[in-house]
Amino acid sequence: MTYSKCRVCREPAIIDLPRHNANFCAEHLLQLCRRQVQKAISDHDMLSFDDKILVAVSGGKDSLAVWDILTELGYRADGLYVGLGIGDYSDISYDFTAAFAGERGLDLQTIDLRGEYGYDVPTAAKVTKRVPCSACGLSKRHLFDKAALDGGYDVVVTGHNLDDEAAVLFGNALRWDVEYLARQFPVLPARPGFPKKVKPLVRLTEREMAAWCIVRGIDYQVEECPMALGNKHLAYKEALNAIERESPGSKSAFYLNFVDKMAPILAGHSQAASGELNDCAVCGSPTTGETCAFCRLQDRVSGREPVPVELVLNKKARKAYLAAQSAAEE
Repeated sequence: MTYSKCRVCREPAIIDLPRHNANFCAEHLLQLCRRQVQKAISDHDMLSFDDKILVAVSGGKDSLAVWDILTELGYRADGLYVGLGIGDYSDISYDFTAAFAGERGLDLQTIDLRGEYGYDVPTAAKVTKRVPCSACGLSKRHLFDKAALDGGYDVVVTGHNLDDEAAVLFGNALRWDVEYLARQFPVLPARPGFPKKVKPLVRLTEREMAAWCIVRGIDYQVEECPMALGNKHLAYKEALNAIERESPGSKSAFYLNFVDKMAPILAGHSQAASGELNDCAVCGSPTTGETCAFCRLQDRVSGREPVPVELVLNKKARKAYLAAQSAAEE
């Protein structure tokens, strides 16, 4: 599909971006994406070319795109993939990640959650009786931090895009959760026991990242994680998308104005960032208690028999997941 003429060169466009009130050809779409990433890096002092960078990759469009963009811009960036044991979804995600790294000669490190720590996300969700995203997020944060510190990396990069950050902000603002609002910045500085973490895609949307991957020939995991079905985060995205359709640019204004105008006011209000921390008695990671949340989770669920993905999904999500599985087998 073509969209009139590219705003820059007047050649046929491949995408319309209402928030920019413009259409772009493939070349100038890539140029726009690079420029937005460079601006995010510059505005928030995210990276330097001397940094040793670890990119958290999942096999999805955003993490592969940010790894691709950073490499193209000249940064030294390795990848880290965590196998979460979410059935075929994890297997397929790893295949896309490994293929991407192999084709480009990039260094990819992998961690198998069950193989190395004795559990997977579906099993943890079943045992703890909490939503799967809880164990997933906790595990990934701990393992990314550990890998970065153990490997001597200066910074961890994640593929959170504008849609992700706006949705999280929306949810936190609905609850006026000051603790989380105070930590929702594009950069989390390094502190004892924690590496620096940055989000170079905060000025780019999911659609723009999908377009980057298509133009660059990057194959990625298209399906949503089955564990995320019914997650409030997706509902917040849908609500913001409805507003964006009526008023293009609202989403970026909502998030970027928060970063520019509210972040300085909220700085220092996070107890997690300012509280005194102890060393975990098991792994040595910083924690507010005697043992960190990751080690407590591992102690509780490690060694349990694997639980099939469908057993931890609600009725609606289970039906969708099983239907997708059947279609894949045909």
